Amino acid sequence: MEKKEEEEKKTIKIGPKLLELLSKFGEIELEDVEINAEELEIWLQPVIKAAAPPPKAAPPKAIAPPKPAKPMEILEVPFTPLVEEYPGKIREVKLGATKSEGGSRGKTIVIGGESSPSYYLFERAPPHPPVISVDVFDMPVSLPKAIKMHIKEVMEDPAAWAKMAVDKFGADLVTVELMSTDPLIKNASPKQAVKTVEEVLQAVDVPIIIGGCGDPKKDAEVFTEVAEVVHGERVLISSLTLDMDEAGVLESVAKAAGKHGHAVLAFTALDLNRAKELNRKLYQFVPADSVVMDLTTASLGYGLEYTFSIHERARMAALMGDEELQHPTLSGTTNAWAAREAWMKMGPEWEPRELRGPIWETVTAAVLFLAGIDLFMMMHPYAIRTMKKIINEFSSMGKAKPEKISEWVSVKI
Repeated sequence: MEKKEEEEKKTIKIGPKLLELLSKFGEIELEDVEINAEELEIWLQPVIKAAAPPPKAAPPKAIAPPKPAKPMEILEVPFTPLVEEYPGKIREVKLGATKSEGGSRGKTIVIGGESSPSYYLFERAPPHPPVISVDVFDMPVSLPKAIKMHIKEVMEDPAAWAKMAVDKFGADLVTVELMSTDPLIKNASPKQAVKTVEEVLQAVDVPIIIGGCGDPKKDAEVFTEVAEVVHGERVLISSLTLDMDEAGVLESVAKAAGKHGHAVLAFTALDLNRAKELNRKLYQFVPADSVVMDLTTASLGYGLEYTFSIHERARMAALMGDEELQHPTLSGTTNAWAAREAWMKMGPEWEPRELRGPIWETVTAAVLFLAGIDLFMMMHPYAIRTMKKIINEFSSMGKAKPEKISEWVSVKI
């Protein structure tokens, strides 16, 4: 009896235990199990296989969209040009004076006044077109044959030369270059220089520019006396420099120009900081609307890109509010003749030489025209004539309506 009870204790009732394990793990595995049973019944739950889904119907065939019609014309879209307003503006400078204004000129010329980057014609046209002054020397000088052939009969007479420049070449102004005053050439006196200027004033009725010899002290003497004698004519004195300041003569020249109502040309060499410095010194003696800037002209092949950049930078700085750079600008375009390629004898591929020089001067002027130059100093009649055509063409374009700009697509050339 005791033996039987002991065996029953050792016997595990696996039924309830199995159910518990299955409910927890879902699957059990028995190892080393021996089953002694008089009757064993195994009941298997039949697995019903899910019926396969019906086959999907084939998607309908895509219908190709109709081919777009071939465009027969450009679609019209409204165009509104972006017109900027700038905080700064280039000052206007008047050159020359009529009899009613105290001078003797038949007309006056106003330069400057721009309020947009150069030839942004979609914003606004320049209020005054650029003008051209022709260089006239007070003594015969060495000039390329291409120029000399047009002026050889007047090279001994600056007054006749000036008259030819106006009547034949169409000069808007005349620049009297007083080269004879150079101490290393003739060392002509200021009184002699004054006499030449008076003769030119009597020969022509356009505004004039008075050019010196380049020696700071001698130029100061000449400019001071000329400014007094031609009081009221409002000439442009060319040029005042920082070298004059170092020589201690800038103040006397600037005072004389301001006292007698003349304008001054402030010359610096491709340096905006020095240009601003010189202008600040001049403001003490002459009104700001009597200052024109010459930032230097390097000709085609000799640094023209630097000249273009300095003038472009000056214009943009002025429009953005830099008052010390808000002045019209001048280009000594005759510097183009300093380039050897403009005048020297070269290979046949460079011929004819009679046209090569004028082309060199024209290209130099045309590039700087796009940089916003207001006044050009030039010499060759062909170059002058070409630049006048360019100026006139751009001046008429400025009268076009901005909303018509989009029509360039349909322009036929």
